[in-house]
Amino acid sequence: MAKRERVRVSASELKERLKELVKAIVDSDDYVVEAADEAIATLSALKHLKSPDSLDDFPLPPEFRCPISTQLMTDPVILSTGQTYDRPFIQRWLDEGHRTCPQTQQVLSHSILTPNYLVRDMIVQWCRERGIELPKPVKDIDGVVTNADRNHLNSLLRKLSLSVSDQKQAAKELRLLTKRMPSIRILVGESSDVIPQLLSPLSSPGTASTDPDLHEDLITTVLNLAIHDDNKKAFAEDPAVISLLIDALKRGTIQTRSNAAAAIFTLSALDSNKHIIGKSGAIKHLLALLDEGQPLAMKDAASAIFNLCLVHENKGRTVRDGAVRVILNKMMDHILVDELLAILALLSSHPRAVEEMGDLGAVPLLLGIIREIASERSKENCVAILYTICFSDRTKLKEIREEERANGTLSKLAQCGTSRAKRKANGILERFNRSPSLTHTA
Repeated sequence: MAKRERVRVSASELKERLKELVKAIVDSDDYVVEAADEAIATLSALKHLKSPDSLDDFPLPPEFRCPISTQLMTDPVILSTGQTYDRPFIQRWLDEGHRTCPQTQQVLSHSILTPNYLVRDMIVQWCRERGIELPKPVKDIDGVVTNADRNHLNSLLRKLSLSVSDQKQAAKELRLLTKRMPSIRILVGESSDVIPQLLSPLSSPGTASTDPDLHEDLITTVLNLAIHDDNKKAFAEDPAVISLLIDALKRGTIQTRSNAAAAIFTLSALDSNKHIIGKSGAIKHLLALLDEGQPLAMKDAASAIFNLCLVHENKGRTVRDGAVRVILNKMMDHILVDELLAILALLSSHPRAVEEMGDLGAVPLLLGIIREIASERSKENCVAILYTICFSDRTKLKEIREEERANGTLSKLAQCGTSRAKRKANGILERFNRSPSLTHTA
């Protein structure tokens, strides 16, 4: 007898019993507590019978499971080898560039997926007989972690403890997988053992230093994994990760150093990580990378420095490590002007930074940028920095006033700039009017 028929009989019997119990309770002035308890239990059983069954209530036939996801297939399709898979999962396998069957490892003669209507009908019938609602097809599986993903990751991590040749092969594949597959990035956060395994080749004496490709692939894998928000905190709080990123900043290939800077930028999205990274000493190495002037790495280094300087204590560290000189030198060479101005604007709240800006010729440079550059945001940053400088150093106010008489730079900005730029420019111009003796000041 089908379960649905058993349910109807059972529900009918429960209803009759519930009627008897309720009648006895209502008609009697002195009903027993046990009758009320039984009525409640009967009502609960009746409610349970009306609730739809779930997949967890029944053992799932193996032929209904997708070999990749191990879950009930909602859109079964046949691969050219004759194996059946759930469409979204085998499609992802193919999209990743695989041209073999995940089960048999046979090379595919083609990648066409043929609907398996027979298995589909069998699954529908099986669900119907058990009162189960067939799950909706999975549309977005980027974040779905499968046993196949887990096994693949573990296999690659094991290879990292083998020969250098195995390590290089595994590292290259991990780099590609962590870039393309969010599910792999999610898996890393599930176990505290993954990070030590991933970084083990870099911790071995001499391995990474003699093989730059391995070094680059592993550091890039860390960058890819850091994209996943749940990994950010764990990575930054692991001293080994930050130490190896700093080491990569110092001695890797230019691509490795650039990716290490990008990883630090990504990890610094969390405020708590900004403090950790700042205390680690990473800032001076980011500045060194910026100072070297390699186009590939400078932008990543500048982005990381900007993020870290959003925390007050890191501004002092950045200034002490010589940031003002490095930044002004790059800006004088017309390199990353917009990005570096943003950092300089953050540092202008630090007294020593303002003093160094004045000593190193920032005033004429900033006024020249206002005249020449088109970016409204950069003009805002320039005039905001000038505003701070002229209120901190009276001699610089005189220098700005002389330039204003010659070019009218601030007057033009006060008329045509953004609201913030106008406000700062007018503030400096008003300062001129309140200081008529500037022309006689030494």
